[in-house]
Amino acid sequence: MSQFSNSSEARAILHGLRRQPVMDLVRGGAFVAALLLVWVSLHPFTDLGNVLLSDLTNGNETYTYAAFGCLAILTTSLVVRDNIPGLTSLLSRGYMLFGGWVVITVILSLDPGASIRRFVLSVAVITVAATLMLLPKTPHELMRWFAIAALALLATCYLGLILAPNLSMHLATDAQEPALAGDWRGSFGHKNMAAAVMVMVLFIGIYVARSGAWLAGTAIVALASLFILNSGGKSSFALGLGVVGLTSLTTVIRPFWLRVMITLSPLVLLNLLTIGSVVSDQLAEVSKLLPVDTSFTGRTDIWTFGLQAAAMRPWTGYGFAAFWGSESVKNLPEGMEWAATAAHSHNGYLDSTLTMGLPGLALVIAILVIAPLRNFQAAETGGNDGPLLMMLLRIWLFGIYLSSLESFFFDRDDPIWFTFLLAVFGLHYLARFRTAA
Repeated sequence: MSQFSNSSEARAILHGLRRQPVMDLVRGGAFVAALLLVWVSLHPFTDLGNVLLSDLTNGNETYTYAAFGCLAILTTSLVVRDNIPGLTSLLSRGYMLFGGWVVITVILSLDPGASIRRFVLSVAVITVAATLMLLPKTPHELMRWFAIAALALLATCYLGLILAPNLSMHLATDAQEPALAGDWRGSFGHKNMAAAVMVMVLFIGIYVARSGAWLAGTAIVALASLFILNSGGKSSFALGLGVVGLTSLTTVIRPFWLRVMITLSPLVLLNLLTIGSVVSDQLAEVSKLLPVDTSFTGRTDIWTFGLQAAAMRPWTGYGFAAFWGSESVKNLPEGMEWAATAAHSHNGYLDSTLTMGLPGLALVIAILVIAPLRNFQAAETGGNDGPLLMMLLRIWLFGIYLSSLESFFFDRDDPIWFTFLLAVFGLHYLARFRTAA
């Protein structure tokens, strides 16, 4: 009997040893696959010379839903198997309240069909982002997976530039914005998105190098930097440099209230000098003193229109992800016909107001702006300070600054939004759990 028991135990141990590497590969594969699905997408290297550009992604919508649905099921099942406490920590008052308000805006939407479809995909994408940061068992695993994904993205973009330059950079023959000719965009659809993602990848490279993999980290930083410079993404480049400088200050300035002033004052200033310039003549005069285009490349017109529309439905908005490109934008006055084809307002906070009303904006600020900074402070106090925490802080801070000029909040599978979400959820977990050695 004893011999039989020992034999069964030995077989169980051997079975566990065989299974463990397989599960490690599954976890790592799911992590890298999710990042590459978002960063590279199912429709990379779009031909911008096609006049019917908006039609090119519609045919892939079903596959996008299926891919993220399957990934959400896979990553959730893997996390449930190993990390229930991490999942249950997401049942916080802030997240639950915000989720409830989003459901209300879907129900009250002026375009319920669009809101429901986009809500379903958003839930799948957010689920993947929330579970992805719980997949690694050690910081070394997380660093290695991030490095693999970043290098794979860079290899894809540079190979595109070599093998298909007409699909990897803007051309004078582009149906829209031919003036961007020569700017690199890699596998992305626009140089602004490419530059923003590459800034986030650069932060990942710094993290990888500081974590000990200096060769891979240096390669990521060098390749991402070169791409940013050739993309012509001046806003992303400037914001990225500013973020590195400000986050470096947090290593010597410890009081929370001072960190709030250092990190959030530029956010307030950015919005005052940009979107604030269309509602205040005084702020408009100050904006004219800046060494930039005072129309912010045409954004002032769309901000004016967006603010006027938001004032008409201030409490519930027009419905979750259901304003731009929907039936909500109709009966436009002469000279404003362009608004019917606009994709967003180039300001994430304004778009949040348009789709979810002022209560939605308040909740967005609470969970995406205030809570992550509090989580950073708690994580550092709890002993989780290090390269990972700094990388997450930089990606998050870059995201909230960039949202003053671009709209990616809750934009389904947008690569900037997804990477930003990883930072938000990562800071949430580090504030509550000590990382394994």
